[in-house]
Amino acid sequence: MAPVESLDADASFKHWIASDLRFWREREGLSLSQMGQVMGCSRHTVSNIEHARESWNMNEDQADRLDAHLRLNNHFRRLVRYARTAHDPDWFADYVKHEKYALAIRTFRLSLFPGLLQTEAYARALLTSSRLVVDVEKAVHARMRRQKVLTREDPPHLWAVIDENVLHRPVGGPEVMREQVARLYEAAVLPHVTIRFVRQSSGFYLGLDGSFNTLSLERGEKVFVEAPGGGRLIQGGPELRDFGVRWDRIGASALPWDSSRDLMAEAMERFS
Repeated sequence: MAPVESLDADASFKHWIASDLRFWREREGLSLSQMGQVMGCSRHTVSNIEHARESWNMNEDQADRLDAHLRLNNHFRRLVRYARTAHDPDWFADYVKHEKYALAIRTFRLSLFPGLLQTEAYARALLTSSRLVVDVEKAVHARMRRQKVLTREDPPHLWAVIDENVLHRPVGGPEVMREQVARLYEAAVLPHVTIRFVRQSSGFYLGLDGSFNTLSLERGEKVFVEAPGGGRLIQGGPELRDFGVRWDRIGASALPWDSSRDLMAEAMERFS
């Protein structure tokens, strides 16, 4: 838990909100409990938001109460709204923290195999080819550690929908690809893993807009949308519901489980 003094309001909306909340609370001479009464929450919640702690975010109701009490012309309301759609260069570190405790993971992959199902060789080939990673082996080991979520006691159900083009992109060469597809083929029979593919012949479907992950957690759902150099986290509101619809529509374009496994078998033969 970082001290308040370490906050950088220029680094992220989360830190900006935390810094402004503390600024206005101290300017008004309010205690944590008094600010909690203004916001309609506990002093504990105010403290966690002020420290920008993981999983503690100001919501619209709290923002509206603050703006009304301080007469800020919707200042906090705007911050909360833009925080939900903002690009965050540290999104993946935040994602991994939540992924460990997920009850279910739904991932759509447009161009690469899901990180939770990648082999070491495939991950190493990706990271090496990107030329963006300084310590490739450290990054590979970190990716392999993430996969322990699938072997923990009472693991989450992993639902993966993948564009067929991923099966034709020869990352690392034929041997690496055959091993990688075999990894998926074996994982597809696990009781908590479902893998389906969208055929190239499907034409346009919503997944062509890009990859994303949805985590089902004890405290609701979160969607992580990838972008070059970062990404963003969606935690609620209409956009979260829209991604639920998006997932369903992509799934409607995907092959059934058994046909998807046949497609993987064909790919393994192709890379032999």
